[in-house]
Amino acid sequence: MNDPIQFLFDLLRKRGNNAYFGEAVTETEHMLQAADLAERSGAPEALIAAALLHDIGHLLHERGERIADQGIDACHEQLGADWLGTYFDQEVTEPVRLHVAAKRYLCQAEPGYYAGLSEASKQSLMLQGGPMDAAEAAAFVTTPYGDRAVALRRWDEAAKVPDAVTPPLEHFQNTLKAVLKI
Repeated sequence: MNDPIQFLFDLLRKRGNNAYFGEAVTETEHMLQAADLAERSGAPEALIAAALLHDIGHLLHERGERIADQGIDACHEQLGADWLGTYFDQEVTEPVRLHVAAKRYLCQAEPGYYAGLSEASKQSLMLQGGPMDAAEAAAFVTTPYGDRAVALRRWDEAAKVPDAVTPPLEHFQNTLKAVLKI
């Protein structure tokens, strides 16, 4: 592939206009909101890129957005991180890979976190293993990039606002270029 950034942008334009499972935003709107939140918080470029691309695995599989209704976890975090690993280093791919584990961790570690999840996020959580137990949570906090995955998870949950104004995809092009490994 000559230009992975162009491929990603084309994929978001082609498949990202579908409704984000159970939410009032599209996949692309969700991912742009997450990246905008990361950027506004002063996150490093690699974490902004991870925020933008954290759900790319949903667009790479052909199972559709209603897959959770069928009781199936598409493991989008792993699919996305694996694909992104061809073009980006671990500073981008590991927060993507760990953002589901971060949700599971936060449900165990923070009272009230689970109650704040959307119904769709609660549904997918059950397919993703449910809240971590205490031992899993203790192990997660020592995971490299775990802290970045938690930050990403917070932006992920906040990035579901209908009609939110965000920068366009092109705004993040230089950020993605800066963290490409090729």
